[in-house]
Amino acid sequence: MANTSDIRNGLCIKYNHDIFKIIEFLHVKPGKGPAFVRTKLKSVTTGKVIENTFSAGHKIDDVRVETHKFQFLYNDGEFYHFMNVEDYTQIRLLESALDQPKLLKEGEVVTVIINTEDNMPLSVEMPASVVLEVTHTEPGVKGNTATNATKPATVETGAEVNVPLFINEGDKIRIETEKGTYKERIKE
Repeated sequence: MANTSDIRNGLCIKYNHDIFKIIEFLHVKPGKGPAFVRTKLKSVTTGKVIENTFSAGHKIDDVRVETHKFQFLYNDGEFYHFMNVEDYTQIRLLESALDQPKLLKEGEVVTVIINTEDNMPLSVEMPASVVLEVTHTEPGVKGNTATNATKPATVETGAEVNVPLFINEGDKIRIETEKGTYKERIKE
């Protein structure tokens, strides 16, 4: 058993007969009244995100988890297939277990969180950023660079990202996986 002082991003807890992963939290100590922790929880079974407030000192039922490195192999519609990089065992996960499935490129190494009680995979943590090639985008309009104008671009995995006007087809760009936003162009 843990309490609210142990809350951190990525912690998996049992709550309302389901397992949730904490994706955001904020300790609040108002001037008047008791302290509390405001959290955003994501269900690892359904992918649904809920908000909840725990009073300070509230007991929470944490889930013991292990993390393993897995390589993304392919997806066949609803399932995403991964291979453990240490013992080459394969697992398949539903799309809802992934935070940003559209940014996952074949061969990408991710961290899979596994429940130690029943060895079931709970969720997938993507790397902080990924490098993908732009496969389609409209050419930028010359002279329209004074503002922070952006245009949509499709990358090799099929995801659509807003990029600055100077990005062209064939450019490699770094994308922040947490928000799915453009970060920088990669020079070769």
